[in-house]
Amino acid sequence: MKMLFHAAYALLFISFVSLSLGSCKKDEGKLPNISFKTGTGYTSADATIAQNASFLIGINASKSEGKDVITKFTITKSVNGGDATTVYTVDVTNGDTYTYDYTGTTGNTAEQDKYTFTVVNKDGIVNSVSLTLTVQ
Repeated sequence: MKMLFHAAYALLFISFVSLSLGSCKKDEGKLPNISFKTGTGYTSADATIAQNASFLIGINASKSEGKDVITKFTITKSVNGGDATTVYTVDVTNGDTYTYDYTGTTGNTAEQDKYTFTVVNKDGIVNSVSLTLTVQ
């Protein structure tokens, strides 16, 4: 009888621990914020632009949760749907907010250049915005 009591108690304890651990869920976090700067001089959406012309694209980024600061910022470029290459990357040290202005110049051939601007937060969560410049 005493052994049956211990077995029942052990089973009850294991069931309780299993339920407790199973009900815990990991905080998946929120995407960091990123958006294009708008206003005079900024390109903030898909656009057609002349060959050998300069352009300005700016971003504003910020953390979306108290402790999940921005840790990395990257710009990539893909030409005519090809593989993306890194144009710029930086480890962010004060990641509550991050702003960046990218000045570029189009080439002397007709093509489509897709620029992607990506931020990563402390938890490794990634968010990005992109636009395509059609060079004519």
